Amino acid sequence: MKKVLFATTALIATAGVAAAEVKFGGYGRFGIGYQEDRSTNDNVSDTILISRFRLNIDANVETDGGVEFSARVRMQADENASTGEAGSANLSGARFSVIYGGLRVDAGNVSGAFDNLANYYGNEPGLESFIGQYSGVDYDFLTFSSTGAGANAVFFQYAVGDFAFGASYDENTTNNGGTALGGTDQWDISATYNFNNFTAALAYGQTTGGGIEKSTLTVLTLGAEFGNFSGTIFVADDDVNVDAENGTAYGLSAAYNLGAATTLTFAYGDGSADNDTRQYGIGAIYDLGGGASLRGGIGDTKVGDADSTIRADFGARFDF
Repeated sequence: MKKVLFATTALIATAGVAAAEVKFGGYGRFGIGYQEDRSTNDNVSDTILISRFRLNIDANVETDGGVEFSARVRMQADENASTGEAGSANLSGARFSVIYGGLRVDAGNVSGAFDNLANYYGNEPGLESFIGQYSGVDYDFLTFSSTGAGANAVFFQYAVGDFAFGASYDENTTNNGGTALGGTDQWDISATYNFNNFTAALAYGQTTGGGIEKSTLTVLTLGAEFGNFSGTIFVADDDVNVDAENGTAYGLSAAYNLGAATTLTFAYGDGSADNDTRQYGIGAIYDLGGGASLRGGIGDTKVGDADSTIRADFGARFDF
């Protein structure tokens, strides 16, 4: 009887394992990074060893009716850019998903409508992707946290044909630094349309409550691909609680495949507000095959009337 019971238990456990799927994926990168006036500490060099290891752990099952349930956590280790030493390794909060056909619902540590918006990030030069067309945006929107618990929020997306619609909601919002804003609600909506070689996307979001004035962000992006060339255009209007950061943000990015496994990248971003961040830079990617590449970039960053600073990096990245 015991043997039958043990065999039955083992069969049920095996069936459960067979029905589930666990995947591991991510990337590693390492190299050297230069940042002008990196630290006021004389013992920290402007040039340091930079690194990141990111491992996504995804588990999913699919019902007989075709509904997929999945969850993701992320392990990540980076250097400490301010000290030049090794940083800490962290485990992220969990994101849970339900997917059926063109419908997707995420809960927990999620990316919001802006973070998922087509062409928001465009082409970002450098091994560390340190230059972006979005640099003039000062609004804190909902993002997936790679190194912390993240927000306990909801994201919804529905795709049909060439259209996709998204929305997210976060109660008791935290900003990108993980600081709780307290009693605030944040929601975002988006729409994306693909036509020919183009992708157009529009998103709007706002944060209210917590004893602060309402802040909003509107973003319009346009991306195109023609043979070896791809490019994006970015325009945004942000209304935040700092007058010197209110205004229009704008930027563009491009990538061109030269052949021989070499791709050049470029990005420029700025804003009309007094305290907006202006960035521009170029980069290059050399594909080594097998998911490995050599990457590097150089760029300039300037915040408001402050002096501009030069940043550059070079190293290797491998995706797995």
